[in-house]
Amino acid sequence: MSHSDNATPELTTVARQIRKRLVQMSHDSRAPHLASALSCVDMLVAMYWGALQIDPARPRDPDRDRFLLSKGHAAAALYAVLAQRGFLPVEELKTFNQPGSRLPEQPSPGDVPGIEAATGSLGHGLPIGLGMALAGRIQGRSYRVVTLMSDGECNEGSVWEAALFAAAKRLSHVTAIVDYNGWQATGRSNDIMQLAPLADKWQAFGWSAVEVDGHDIKGIIEVLRAPPLARDKPTAIIARTIKGKGVSFMEDDNNWHYRIPNDEELTAALRELDAASDA
Repeated sequence: MSHSDNATPELTTVARQIRKRLVQMSHDSRAPHLASALSCVDMLVAMYWGALQIDPARPRDPDRDRFLLSKGHAAAALYAVLAQRGFLPVEELKTFNQPGSRLPEQPSPGDVPGIEAATGSLGHGLPIGLGMALAGRIQGRSYRVVTLMSDGECNEGSVWEAALFAAAKRLSHVTAIVDYNGWQATGRSNDIMQLAPLADKWQAFGWSAVEVDGHDIKGIIEVLRAPPLARDKPTAIIARTIKGKGVSFMEDDNNWHYRIPNDEELTAALRELDAASDA
């Protein structure tokens, strides 16, 4: 297994292709959470093309890095990335959220390669990941565990219980990435619960923490490829993102947490993404 050395412009193109697929998938399947999926695309691309030690031909390799999409409502983004990366046929994305499909609205393990655990009940991904990290330590394996969470998910007490546990066990091969797009289902994240200053909170719980631009693919790869920020601490990456990133009329508009694009909006979004690729 080896990292990709693709140039950032190539990965930007991959991210744009995935965003086009996500808009189409939401429209065709009548599935919500499009804006939440769009906000995390660049981080997923950074992980699957630049940082994770994975091999689509050996999806159950015991030494593979483990990735958990704790914000399971953005499953469409993970499916699209896994398909683009070769874990499943791209054509299968057309079955997303359809009866009998292997691609349900929330990810389920065993359905398609590359899905490590059932997620979507917020606050569960990080604790599951810590179990995987401890198992790796016991087995003498050196794989990393990366969990991608939403900022609203940090409302959950189970996140902070897990954070305390990871610090106590010095799980330096664990990384938690927070998709900090500033919105939850019903309002601004910091109006619902006082998350800010979020990096300081993770540090107070015994983690190393860094803030990054969640849409800077090259920068995210550099942070993920680097050694842990501290030798004996887990790492929290607070990624500043824009909900609905890539489609101007969806960006930072929380109505798109649940809205589904109609035919005209689909056409407009695809046209805008195509125009961006020609720029």
